[in-house]
Amino acid sequence: MVSEIKFGTDGWRGIIADDYTYENVRLVATAIAAYVLKHEKSEKGLVIGYDTRFGSPRFAELVADTIANYGINVTLSDDYVPTPAVSFAVKHFDATGGVVITSSHNPWNWNGVKFKAYYGGSAKPSIIKGIETELQAGTIPAKKQAKVTRADFKTSYVAALTKFVDLEKIAKADFKFGIDCMYGSGRGVLAGIFAENKIKFVEIRAEVNPLFPGINPEPILPHVQALQEMVVREGCHAGFVTDGDADRIGAVDEKGNFVDSHKIYSVILRWLLERKKWPGCVVRAFNTTKMLDRIAAKHGRELVETAIGFKYTCDVMLEREVLIGGEESGGIGITRHLPERDGLLNALLLANVMADEAKTLGQLVADLQRDFGQHHYARLDMHIPNDVKESAIRRASAGLTHLGKYKVLRSENLDGIKFFVETPTKKEDAEAWLLMRASGTEPLLRVYSEAASPELVKELLASAEEFVNQKAVVSNI
Repeated sequence: MVSEIKFGTDGWRGIIADDYTYENVRLVATAIAAYVLKHEKSEKGLVIGYDTRFGSPRFAELVADTIANYGINVTLSDDYVPTPAVSFAVKHFDATGGVVITSSHNPWNWNGVKFKAYYGGSAKPSIIKGIETELQAGTIPAKKQAKVTRADFKTSYVAALTKFVDLEKIAKADFKFGIDCMYGSGRGVLAGIFAENKIKFVEIRAEVNPLFPGINPEPILPHVQALQEMVVREGCHAGFVTDGDADRIGAVDEKGNFVDSHKIYSVILRWLLERKKWPGCVVRAFNTTKMLDRIAAKHGRELVETAIGFKYTCDVMLEREVLIGGEESGGIGITRHLPERDGLLNALLLANVMADEAKTLGQLVADLQRDFGQHHYARLDMHIPNDVKESAIRRASAGLTHLGKYKVLRSENLDGIKFFVETPTKKEDAEAWLLMRASGTEPLLRVYSEAASPELVKELLASAEEFVNQKAVVSNI
């Protein structure tokens, strides 16, 4: 039913055989066709790709056939393919847009539909709104048969990646890398590039297994434990991990320590500013580290803060000159490549930074903490009933004077409610903050925090959890 289909920040996701059914996927495909016929250059056709989830190849065929039935030519990937490769295919085949069958980092029993726009990136909010409008209206275009053609999406995409980094220099640096594909559609891509260029690597979880055994394919703790252990066991200098559709990245240093997306973004940003000196402002989402602000300020670059979701970053990329943009979940995009996040490109960039600086990933992170202050970060996902979620947001929105034992200095509400708190930390270290943000599509409340130590972050998250569950005594204004 249409009422069950809700679009989030990057398309529609649902539970397979519950709301993610052939019927509903066909409804979404029809709405996409209706939107494209009304508002885009439909004669240029669409490209369609899919990930390694259960049923993804068949759902992709269903979407392709449905859209082609309304007179729009479709180019369908001939294999599992990373989401950024579909975005690249939009440009490569000069299509008017792209569809990806994926549920990204969600658990094994989910799947979804993402839409990529003509510029090869996340659809702008106005485009998603247009598709939703057609869906709610139940628009069914006139039948007119078009073609579905199979094509290789990977070769041209990999060629573009390899031109973006200095593979010869990476090989000469003689580092050894761990690669974790998380059973996702990034399988074999980095391994193929490294093998061809005689770069040492060890790859794990590269087989197709739609159950994602023991993990959610999200490049964060605890799901990266296998990579942490492998990097230490194999003597790697860094490990790279991509999510289920390979548009997001996580990493592990040579000692097996997890390196989150904030440090990855910061390492890459610093290198781009100091080594490449490419022009453009820096864009980050509301829930992302403020270490980026300090790096940008040191180099005289403007920092633009957006709502959460890469589509908002993409919006800025299309409006002005942007060097790099990213978000908390590991999605980082370099405009010179595509206005799109790309976990595989970022893994290659990290390898390039290591080669240029002749340092391990752990050494690069230590340099950041020394030069820009101690910044530590964590996220808490609270799977709670919608009424509890809504109550917490309502009470937080009314204003707080304290969070746990810490005084609230100010708050911001660009996307969720962020509280900056007074803590006994050094001026050069991170200003402590905590953000509460409710999912619009799930019974889920996400809580994010950054502070000068892991212990302080943990304490702030615990205080927020108590507040959400109405156990803490918190002063309201």
